[in-house]
Amino acid sequence: MSEYHIQGKIRLAGEVSASGSKNAVLPIFAACILNGSKNVLHNCPQIQDTMISIQILEHLGCTVTTEGNTVIVDSSTANNWHVPDEFTRQMRSSVLFMGSLIGRFGKADVSFPGGCELGSRPIDMHIKALGAMGTDIQTGDMLQCSAEKLQGLRIHLSFPSVGATENIMLAAVLAEGETTILNAAREPEIVDLQGFLNSMGAKVIGAGSDTILIKGVKKLHEAEYTVMPDRIVAATYLLAAAITEGEINLKNVRPSDMIPVTAKLTEMGCQISEGANSIKLLAPPRLKSISKLETRPHPGFPTDLQAPFVATLALADGTSVVEENVFSSRCGHAPELTRMGADIMVTQDSRNFVIRGVESFKGATVEATDLRCGAALILAGLAAEGKTIVKEGYHVSRGYEHIEVDLRGLGADILHL
Repeated sequence: MSEYHIQGKIRLAGEVSASGSKNAVLPIFAACILNGSKNVLHNCPQIQDTMISIQILEHLGCTVTTEGNTVIVDSSTANNWHVPDEFTRQMRSSVLFMGSLIGRFGKADVSFPGGCELGSRPIDMHIKALGAMGTDIQTGDMLQCSAEKLQGLRIHLSFPSVGATENIMLAAVLAEGETTILNAAREPEIVDLQGFLNSMGAKVIGAGSDTILIKGVKKLHEAEYTVMPDRIVAATYLLAAAITEGEINLKNVRPSDMIPVTAKLTEMGCQISEGANSIKLLAPPRLKSISKLETRPHPGFPTDLQAPFVATLALADGTSVVEENVFSSRCGHAPELTRMGADIMVTQDSRNFVIRGVESFKGATVEATDLRCGAALILAGLAAEGKTIVKEGYHVSRGYEHIEVDLRGLGADILHL
C-alpha cells in the first residue's frame, strides 16, 4: 500500500529546500557509462527513479555507492549492454542508456520504455537520429542496436524532444567528427547534461539554445558534479503555499529556471520576491483566475506542472483555461479533482481544460494515475475541508523526495502510509 492521508485547510508557512532534479539526474546517470571511470554526483534526489537508474547501472556491471544525496558510479567495471524489461517498463528515461551504451560499447539492447501513461510518446526521433549516425537498429520485443563507429552529422529534430536531444548528445560525445542538433530541446536539464559531459572532458556547446554542437573526443575522464535543483519540485512547493493562502521561503532553487512559473503565480495574485538561490511567495486571501495557460517546450510553461496548476486554479476566483500541447492524454487528474468538488470541463481531445473556480474542496478518496496527477491531488488535499486519501501514491515517490516530510515542515498534516 502507498497512500497519502491529508487533513486539509491548514495554512502552510515556513522554509523548505528543493531537492536535486529528477529530470537532470536521470540522463546524467546514463552518461556515467561513457567515461569508463569514477563519477561523483552530488545533490541526487532520493526518489524511486534514482533507485531504478542505480539498479540499471549495477545490472550493466557498474559499481555504485550511495552516501546520502551523493552517488558514486564507477563505470570502469561495466561489461553489459542489455537493459531488460523489468527496468524499462518502470521508467521511460531508461531509453537514454541506448545513446550512452552505443557510444561506449557500440552495442545496446534496450526494451521499449514505459513510465507514466500520458498518451502517445514515440521514440522514433531517437531511432532515426541514432540510425543516421551509423547505428543498425532492429526493432521487435526490444531495440537491438549495433554500430562499428558512430559518425557525427547534422540532425534536425521535427520537434524539440528532450529525450531525443539527450540521447543524441550521449551518443555524439565519443563519435567521430562533429554533431549538430538543430531544433534541440532548450530545457535547463539539457544545460545540466552538457555541464556534466564537459566535466568529464566532452566538448559540447550551445545547450539552452536551439542549436547544440558536439565535437567528438577519443577519451573521457573521471568527473565530479552537482546536479541542479528540481524546478518542478520547487514549483510544487510554491503552489502548496499558494493553494493554502500561505507563505513560503523556498531555498536551493534557481529563479531564472522558474520564470514561466513565477510569472503565472504573480498573475494569480501572489507576491513573489527572489534572491540569488531563493524565492519567497506570499499568497493572497483568494487566488485570481488566469485567462490562458498553455504548456510548451522550454522556455514555455512546463507540461509537468499542468496538473498541479489545474488543481490550484480550480480554487481561483473566476474561470481559467489550460491548454496541454505536449502530451496527448495528460488529463487523469481532472475526474479525480472533480470528486473533491472541482468544476473542470475537459474537451474531447483531452487537451483543453475549462476550470471554473469553486470556493472550496471537500476531502475524498482519490487515485493518482501518474506522478504529476499525484502531486496535484496532494495539493488539492492540503486545501480541502476534511480528510483526503490519495491512493497509488507510489507514482509520487518517483519524483518527490519525501514530499510529506517537507510539507509537514511547513505545517501540513500529511502522512505517507
